[in-house]
Amino acid sequence: MTHDPTPRPIVAVLGIGLMGLPMARRLLAAHFEVRVWNRTASKAQALVAEGAQPATTPAEAARGADFLITMLPNGQSVEMVMSGVDGALSTLGEGTIWLQMSSVGVDWAERLGHLAEGSPVTYVDAPVSGSVGPAEEGHLLILASGPLDARPLSAPILDQLGRRTYWLGEAGAGSRAKVVLNNWLVVLVESVAETLEFTQALGLDPQALVEILSDAPIGSPYAVAKARQMLAGDFSPSFALKNALKDADLALEAARQTGTTLTITNSFIDSWHDVVAQGLGERDLSVVYSSES
Repeated sequence: MTHDPTPRPIVAVLGIGLMGLPMARRLLAAHFEVRVWNRTASKAQALVAEGAQPATTPAEAARGADFLITMLPNGQSVEMVMSGVDGALSTLGEGTIWLQMSSVGVDWAERLGHLAEGSPVTYVDAPVSGSVGPAEEGHLLILASGPLDARPLSAPILDQLGRRTYWLGEAGAGSRAKVVLNNWLVVLVESVAETLEFTQALGLDPQALVEILSDAPIGSPYAVAKARQMLAGDFSPSFALKNALKDADLALEAARQTGTTLTITNSFIDSWHDVVAQGLGERDLSVVYSSES
């Protein structure tokens, strides 16, 4: 039996939530050496059983890593795990590529880029478009931005996580694209919920309407899938409402800064905040339908 002396690239994944878990699992399946850290350590136990190395601090996970992935709820969380004595930046070395894949918005993407400037790492802003299913299948769309020389180096990792990587320019462009796409997503979900409510108010069968939409060019696959989920009352999370609401707020903030008016998003944002206040933030964002109907 021959022994392959080539060392496996080390990938540290910080954040083992709905998205971080399947992403780390795909890297394990591709035979990368994967280290995992999560604030609630128990969430990483399944990955440890599959061969991942657990770490007690972000710094421990990052030490000697070739790549570091952050997949956390918001920019503040990313800054916290990267900074300080136990933060990942304290142990990352020259040549490490930091793939910042969380949805953090425009301002935080810039702030995290400035944080990386004082370290030896290469910062790549690369949030993803897609939910749990695409993450499990490696079918995410990756909205990458960063230095030109980071593109070929990042490809082995990004190719395992997504079906296509869009390189959009200098670091920060990926997060700007993400707020645009997620604003489109929340508007679509609100439109689906309102359409079902309107259909029922007119005395029509909403199931029949959804079948019509599934056969019509105006009915996108995502909208049809969400409509069926709403009618089934299945709000198991693939994209938690609290995270969708966070992204909608980020879009509104970016719009304010650029003098743009997101009229549709502004019209429903307060009602979505009310749904979260009812304790439904952990459910799928399609749960907004149950509060309207």
